[in-house]
Amino acid sequence: MANDDVLLGHNVSLRDMQISSVLKMLFLNEDTKNTNLEDTFNDQELIWKVLLMDVKSTAIISSVLRVNDLLKAGVTVHSLIHQDRSPLPDVPAIYFVSPTQGNIDFIVQDLKDDKYSEYYINFTSTLDRELLENLAQKVSVTGKSDKIKQVFDQYLDFVVTEPELFSLEMSNTYSLLNNPSSTEESINAICNEVAEGLFNTVITTQSIPILRAPKGGPAETVAEKLGNKLRDYVINTKTSSTSVLPGNDSIERSVLIILDRQIDFACMFSHSWIYQCMVFDIFKLSRNTITITTTNDQGEESHKRFDIEPHDFFWTQNSHLPFPEAAENVELALTAYKEEAAEISRKTGVTNISDLDPNSSEETTQFQEVVNKLPELTARKNIIDTHVNIFSSLLAELENKKLDTFFEIEQGPNSNKVQESFMQILDDGKTNNLEDKMRSFIVLYLTANDGLSKDFTNKIEAYFKSNEYDISPLKYVYKLREYMQLSNKSLQNKSLEDGTTNSNVHATSNALSSLYSLTEGKLPGKVGSLISGIKKLLPEKKTIPITNVVEAIMDPLNSSQKNLEATDSYIYIDPRITRGAHTKKPKRQSYNKSVVFVVGGGNYLEYQNLQEWAHSQLHNPKNVVYGSTAIETPAEFLKEIADLGSEKA
Repeated sequence: MANDDVLLGHNVSLRDMQISSVLKMLFLNEDTKNTNLEDTFNDQELIWKVLLMDVKSTAIISSVLRVNDLLKAGVTVHSLIHQDRSPLPDVPAIYFVSPTQGNIDFIVQDLKDDKYSEYYINFTSTLDRELLENLAQKVSVTGKSDKIKQVFDQYLDFVVTEPELFSLEMSNTYSLLNNPSSTEESINAICNEVAEGLFNTVITTQSIPILRAPKGGPAETVAEKLGNKLRDYVINTKTSSTSVLPGNDSIERSVLIILDRQIDFACMFSHSWIYQCMVFDIFKLSRNTITITTTNDQGEESHKRFDIEPHDFFWTQNSHLPFPEAAENVELALTAYKEEAAEISRKTGVTNISDLDPNSSEETTQFQEVVNKLPELTARKNIIDTHVNIFSSLLAELENKKLDTFFEIEQGPNSNKVQESFMQILDDGKTNNLEDKMRSFIVLYLTANDGLSKDFTNKIEAYFKSNEYDISPLKYVYKLREYMQLSNKSLQNKSLEDGTTNSNVHATSNALSSLYSLTEGKLPGKVGSLISGIKKLLPEKKTIPITNVVEAIMDPLNSSQKNLEATDSYIYIDPRITRGAHTKKPKRQSYNKSVVFVVGGGNYLEYQNLQEWAHSQLHNPKNVVYGSTAIETPAEFLKEIADLGSEKA
């Protein structure tokens, strides 16, 4: 990341920072001027090289750069370090790998075999002293140490998929931390790994934050370990002229809020109506690639994959919007494109803009203007087509599983008729949505203020058993009910629009039948009238428990007393204070920047709610980065608690 951006306080996203760090590495650790890809490529002298990665580092880079970006940075070949590779003795090699003994052995063997002309070694995170000495010893034996030009710790061991969203990609963390059979040693190792991942994130942001975390859980353990790592870093860099972190921090302190998954258990199972959340829930969204699986009449599966490019204007503008609004916008984008294409056809006389020849010798100014716009128009059409296809598949799933009914019932868990309505959902005659029914029941069970009757619960269990569906998740949820009061009592929900306490949302029983005509990638012509029929399904904007915690810590003047009292007991660690008491109860203070991290699994619903809150602070805008040990689908998290609720556990 460019230091000027930090010093001037410019709002550079976490993704921008990571891209800059990766580009700096690809340009042999020469400083890049800014976070703009094109400017960086144009400013740097191009040296052709090979990029060697492992599985973990491949995930890091593939989430923020595409193959074409690597080519612009001079990377002509990229490969996994453990694969057989042909030697390229005249080409320098950049290694970007995890700091493991296995990877060190691969590097040393390449050096022995003279596979490359020069070696630029970069580790995703800190290489400990023992491994560093091992590397030095093995290299010295080869007699070719002069070929190793650089060895860097890059502090990039986290995956960024959205501007302010990151993951440590540590799956099953919740079940590993909460399984009675887990040893203290294994839990400690997990917390160490989480603290190391957060340390990487903090160093990438170039800002040493205040740490806050609730007492008595893994979040506290992680905060203590991270505090020690950051304190050691501050002490070590005070005598070093190479670090700018302590100086940068004097401008404005940020806060890192570390939370346990119990902050809001129910949201892991909720059916969201946000476009991005729905795509992640219904399809597979991994490292900005959407995979849609369909099954034909013969039971054969097929997969369609859509890449969400960094410059996907529609995703940027609509991923955070409710489904009906996004559906309307994709039709508007398609209409605007058709109108522009028609105007071009009229000017040039061709019947289809694809018939235009960019290499034509036609010299009229008007024709050249049209030809110059072709790449941009083609790219825009491809993006629109991608989202038309996604919407088409979404609607097919909504109709197939009646998913709107689950979203609707979860909006009013305290309705007098909620139990009756849920029984009607169970009687829909469908067995392809049993997982959705289980999720909705868990949401109701955890969020109903007065709980659900034993008779009703028994009926639900009997229904799942009759359909041979595993009820192990329920056994675990029952045990957690007393701890889940945080979801709807300890932290007050507030409307994002007027700041008033609110527990109800507007919903209607209108189904989506009018939108189900979106098939085969074709949107209906009169989307406006269709959207008007379902807009009442939009929930009232409100904050959820994690957002209330963040507001209480970042903006105490506008938070409720109840929320402030709930967070006052959180531990407080200032890593820049290297001596004396550092965990004393802090004064309530405001912050403009924060990183919010959940130990035990996160989701897009919390990410979007936090961003909505941050962007709603018009007079005092906030910057909130959200991360977790892993961004998990409801299905993945259901599997985790099923394991915890099983007889074996």
